[in-house]
Parts: sequence; C-alpha cells; structure tokens
Amino acid sequence: MHFEIIGKIENVEVISKGRGIRDLKRLNKMHGKGNWRKLKGVATIKLRNGKIKKAELHWYEAHGIGKKEIKRKRYL
Repeated sequence: MHFEIIGKIENVEVISKGRGIRDLKRLNKMHGKGNWRKLKGVATIKLRNGKIKKAELHWYEAHGIGKKEIKRKRYL
C-alpha cells in the first residue's frame, strides 16, 4: 500500500461475492479458502508525501481471514 487509512471506512458496499469474484481462485490459493466478498467504501487516507485525501477504496474480505489487497480507486 502506498497510503495509510486514517479513521474508519464508511459507506461500505458489497460489489460481488462468491463465484462472482473474478480472482476467486487466486484469493483461495494466496490467502486460504473462505467466503470471499469484494467490497468498496470511502475513507480518509494519508499518502506517502503527507497529503491527506478522501478516497474510494476497494478490497477483498473473508470471515476469519480479514481485509486483503486494499486498493485506492479514485479521490473524492
């Protein structure tokens, strides 16, 4: 990650789950089998250069495994 999440992620929505996830096979192989969901939400992030911005984030999450592969999609 090239940023740090400040505070909590808000407006969380499920984008896809289960077999609807394109990378399901890779996720199971890398992080373990689980009930994977792809989610999106909005959070305040701190960039490497010190700037603080609000951004839309996407990530994968499974029960017992947690959040994986958090990506910044766009600034708001």
